[in-house]
Amino acid sequence: MTPPRSVEEHVEHVTRLLAPLTAEPDVEAVPLAEAAGRVAASDVHSEVDLPLFRNSQMDGFAVRAADVAHVPVALEVTGDVPAGHEVPLVLAAGTAIRIMTGAPVPSGADAIVPVEDTELVLGRDDDLEGAVVEIRRPRKRGEYVRERGSDLRRGEVLVRAGTRLAPRHLAALAAAGVTAVTVRARLRVAVLTTGSELAAPGDSVRFGQVFDANGVALAALVEEAGAVVSLRASSDDDPEAFARVFDAAVAASDLVVTSGGISKGAYEVVREVLLPRGAEVTTVAMQPGGPQATAVVDGIPVLCFPGNPVSTQVSFAVFLRAPLREAAGLPELPLRRAPLTEAVRSVPGKRQFLRGRVGADGVSPVSGPSSHLVAAMANADVLIDLPADAEAVAAGADVTVWTL
Repeated sequence: MTPPRSVEEHVEHVTRLLAPLTAEPDVEAVPLAEAAGRVAASDVHSEVDLPLFRNSQMDGFAVRAADVAHVPVALEVTGDVPAGHEVPLVLAAGTAIRIMTGAPVPSGADAIVPVEDTELVLGRDDDLEGAVVEIRRPRKRGEYVRERGSDLRRGEVLVRAGTRLAPRHLAALAAAGVTAVTVRARLRVAVLTTGSELAAPGDSVRFGQVFDANGVALAALVEEAGAVVSLRASSDDDPEAFARVFDAAVAASDLVVTSGGISKGAYEVVREVLLPRGAEVTTVAMQPGGPQATAVVDGIPVLCFPGNPVSTQVSFAVFLRAPLREAAGLPELPLRRAPLTEAVRSVPGKRQFLRGRVGADGVSPVSGPSSHLVAAMANADVLIDLPADAEAVAAGADVTVWTL
């Protein structure tokens, strides 16, 4: 009998299997409206200055600083500049021009006096013709004037390669007039769940059936890791039915991920269909997540996880999350160390991944080790990683934790 693989050995095996997907990622141009969450494939240089022109930071009055050095002072109002004003104005010495936030600063003006530091006396017919503004506070040259290019100069880097585009990045790109951005293409990942006992959430269930949690979980995990779900389907334990779904997944995807059907018992449909196609079914010395399988079919890598919901999610975190994030250009999630708040026991010879929650005092287990405790896992935010040679770990001992 072949001895179980260590977790480290299976990680290396999966890494080699997926190396073609992470070596030279494809890129594509996408409209800015569709770029949120995508990773920039190259530096984006601005083709314009930001701001595009000198403009006002405040609602108020454009003045020459020398004219308001001594206050109070009354200045004739000779013009009005709303935002979007297209006709450049010139400010004469000893006068003021009313201006709105974002409006072009008139030539000759070198300061803005905020409206709250002024009192406007309107002229005839209560309009600006003949109006006078009293300036109550002096302003230095450059105050409340946004100079052209003061945010970014043309040719400078607006967004760096490798940046995961958040709303703030999209705002900067849009402000520079960018309409599309080159990003890393997302891997297309098919998610297949198996088992005649599965029912879709919302369906009525017969005795002996369970709702399919793995399809939802795996699809969400794939998207969170920067890939896109190309196909999501479920199959019963009929080999022909699974083979049809599997072939469709291979044709539509860069990677296929399955859950269930790889243990040593009967009705193991994934094992039955994929072994003749070159699959390698093995056992990894870990709990949960011991049964694992891999294959390459028609050039497409296949990862097969066990079917218990916790085993599926733990397997994804340990074996698949890092390669998917690497392919997407996302940073690796670092492992942390934290003290245990209570003593725990482990199974010698198997690396344990307990579900835990990090608090001010350290990390606490939130449930037992059983792989069916999917509701309990919802209360966890980390996996507690216990070495394979540990039988008991005392309270206060530092352990490695994986972010969920």
